Amino acid sequence: MFWEKKLAHWVSHIRDQANIPARVVLWNGQQLDFGHFTSPQVTLHAKAQSALPYLLRPSLDNLGEAYIKGVIDIEGKLSDIINIGYSLARSTVTAGSKLARVRRYFSHTRHSDKKAIEYHYDVSNEFYQLWLDPNMVYSCAYFENGTEDLSTAQLKKIDHILTKIELQPGQTLLDIGCGWGALVLRAAQKFGAQCVGVTLSENQFALATARVKAAGLEHQIEIRLQDYRDVSGEFDRITSVGMFEHVGRKNLPAYFAKVRELLKEDGVAMNHGITSSDYASGEAPLGGGEFIDKYVFPDGELPHISLALEAAQQGGLEAFDVENLRRHYARTLNLWAEKFEEVADQARLHVSEEKFRIWRLYLAGCAYAFENDDVSIYQIVCRRAGRHATTLPWSREYMYGPRTTPLGQ
Repeated sequence: MFWEKKLAHWVSHIRDQANIPARVVLWNGQQLDFGHFTSPQVTLHAKAQSALPYLLRPSLDNLGEAYIKGVIDIEGKLSDIINIGYSLARSTVTAGSKLARVRRYFSHTRHSDKKAIEYHYDVSNEFYQLWLDPNMVYSCAYFENGTEDLSTAQLKKIDHILTKIELQPGQTLLDIGCGWGALVLRAAQKFGAQCVGVTLSENQFALATARVKAAGLEHQIEIRLQDYRDVSGEFDRITSVGMFEHVGRKNLPAYFAKVRELLKEDGVAMNHGITSSDYASGEAPLGGGEFIDKYVFPDGELPHISLALEAAQQGGLEAFDVENLRRHYARTLNLWAEKFEEVADQARLHVSEEKFRIWRLYLAGCAYAFENDDVSIYQIVCRRAGRHATTLPWSREYMYGPRTTPLGQ
């Protein structure tokens, strides 16, 4: 009875201060409204008293954990659910825990990095195929006009990257964190490059290898199950898409130094990665970062763009083009979330109910975060530092002019 009274008092306070269109229904049938609305947009069903601690401290981490553990069920449109979650989190002052950040700071070993990648990517290839585009590109798409469908936008993203780095026929390309192989396949087929793709995910390695074989491109593409730190040799071009988030902030200079080591003297590299909007490179606000660290990307760390650029310079690389794609990732995630809702019944056949709920919240929640500048994403094009100014392009025209690559479509 004590906790129920405390909850009623807390809900009353939120109703007076924030007027949120949501309702909580307790296990005994009692209803409490967070706003003065006859028809709430979202209803939270607290299935037992164990839900109360989560509700009384409604950080995004706590609310998300309550949902994925089945302590709370939620009714409503997914976008409304995410909006309400953020509203409830803002209604209560919550100090972001620094424990996760401290733990991650010391935890980036080769073994822990591989386990973290396996946790996120080795869920099931079939699971990802349900809601990704046909090429299985699991990173921010590029909506050149804003009207493209997801499949078109993902191909435009790959072409945008490969055009940015001025990839030419016969050049060697290393793709760090190659996923299911979409970028190296495109680089070989359309741009005529000789490609190496590395991943730590066994599921991705197996499918990417099969896709290369099916395309008859074994003479142009090699897929490796390999840590990027173990790659040797030199490459004309290097790409890294959605991988440096796993490196760890303290390891970023060494990461960029490795890219420099692998890059030919006149080579070009491109890093495409999610960044923190906090200039101090802190956690995503309201407990969102802790939820993602715990359930989605173990040991992931997001640097501010300023820290990423500083680390690149420390690693011996000069950045000469930086592009913010935050709007593009918000759109990408919304399309993923919409598709995920459409295939929900099929998705549940491939993963546990808990894993299904994690990805459902993660996709929609991240879309909200990118829309509202809680996190961002940048493409950084760079080369070895210290080269003569005459080797730099005069403008960005070559990135956006007519495609002049003689091969493919």
